[in-house]
Amino acid sequence: MKNQKIFIITGLSGSGKSTAISAFEDAGFYCVDNMPMELVPKLFDLPVKEDPEIKGFVFVMDVRARNFLPNYSSGISLLESKDLFPKTIFLKADEDTLLNRFSQTRRHHPMSHNKSLMESIRTEKAIMLSLEKSSDIIIDTSNFNVHQLKSKILDIIHSGIKNNSLMKINIISFGFKYGIPHDADMIIDMRFLSNPFFVPDLKNQDGESLEVKNFVLSCDETKTFLKKYFDLLDFLLPLYRKENKAYLTIAVGCTGGRHRSVVIARELFEHINSNKLKPGLIHRDIDRDIKII
Repeated sequence: MKNQKIFIITGLSGSGKSTAISAFEDAGFYCVDNMPMELVPKLFDLPVKEDPEIKGFVFVMDVRARNFLPNYSSGISLLESKDLFPKTIFLKADEDTLLNRFSQTRRHHPMSHNKSLMESIRTEKAIMLSLEKSSDIIIDTSNFNVHQLKSKILDIIHSGIKNNSLMKINIISFGFKYGIPHDADMIIDMRFLSNPFFVPDLKNQDGESLEVKNFVLSCDETKTFLKKYFDLLDFLLPLYRKENKAYLTIAVGCTGGRHRSVVIARELFEHINSNKLKPGLIHRDIDRDIKII
């Protein structure tokens, strides 16, 4: 538990708590929404706290829980007695912004008991004021869109240092005759290169073999393509990370998915991996029937 962070997200209804918890979840945190404060200390008596894959814990709690405010201070004290020191993130927004958000989502305000929406917003704002003042981090989301709020949360997670590995990059080689991968964000067609399938000594090998790799990479067209495409990726990847894209799948295709696409996918993998982005690599069709062309 020593290296794991604990955050409590609270604040006004409509201020972006769902967006904030999704950012934490994408970053590898164990997240629980609408968590009663009195149950939080009990969770840390369970084995889940020792899971090395969990980077931290996040609990969203607010006025949806009837005893949230009365139990909050005592719950924090109990956690601190266990040497657990959560940071409280308080989200808020101005009244006009909250009104617009509730109008767009058509959701009921949790305090709308025979009150108008504006009355509900103001009532919640008043009773949450003391908690806002005691919170460790206060974020006004009035002028934030979803991506900006996620970016702010990532800054908090990494203490202002961006972690580029949060975007998971996957590279897939495939054969067009077997269909384009449905989850592809970028598709590259390598059928403009000479096909090793028509070279008798290479036909029954695949793109991971040294002979096929040398055949494909020795072509001037391949060298020119890789230089230009590496430049494109070096330009695009930081921009995708800036927008907090969770996944990026690059699909590299040729006719059967056994030779050219495999070689190029491997080259893209090595290039991206050299930038410490830890991509995944899948050769989807490398073992398909090579007799069909």
